[in-house]
Amino acid sequence: MRVSREQVAINRQKILEVASRLFRERGYDAVSVADVMSGAGLTHGGFYGYFQSKDALIAQTLEHVIGQGDVGETDLARYAARYLSTAHRDNIAGGCPTAALGAETARQTPEARAAMAAGLKKQIERLSARGANAEGYDAAQARQAAIGSWSAMVGAVILARLVDDPALSDELLASTRAWIEHQDADTSH
Repeated sequence: MRVSREQVAINRQKILEVASRLFRERGYDAVSVADVMSGAGLTHGGFYGYFQSKDALIAQTLEHVIGQGDVGETDLARYAARYLSTAHRDNIAGGCPTAALGAETARQTPEARAAMAAGLKKQIERLSARGANAEGYDAAQARQAAIGSWSAMVGAVILARLVDDPALSDELLASTRAWIEHQDADTSH
């Protein structure tokens, strides 16, 4: 039975959504093609009609999830408050792909690493744009602040997720939020 182009597009979207959630939740190696296809309600045999390999699925999933990133928020303190929340920390499957998959992606194909790098560049540009508009900040200073803030946020979420002490986990998030708010307040003057 032949599937319409529209249905192929819908199925492909389902596969990418399921893969995105499963990869973030379990990691690349712990998720099989069969897991993804089953989660999408499709047969394992149909996978190769959509992707050439699991490596291609990984790269295209990263492109997909990074392309859906929060591009509208330019207020760093508000963005950091959401990003450095317990809700985000606890939602690995639906949270930031950089925090969930960054270390694993470093050992993936060049295509997967390029997708993650493209997302990083977009995030730095977005956060830099806000800093460049702040009084007294030139483009280089805004970029440096964006890189530092983003690195602190991603690192804090990773650390908050890996510790087994809930109080320390909460403290990592709160302290990083406070540090970013302080940095952000310094750029506003």
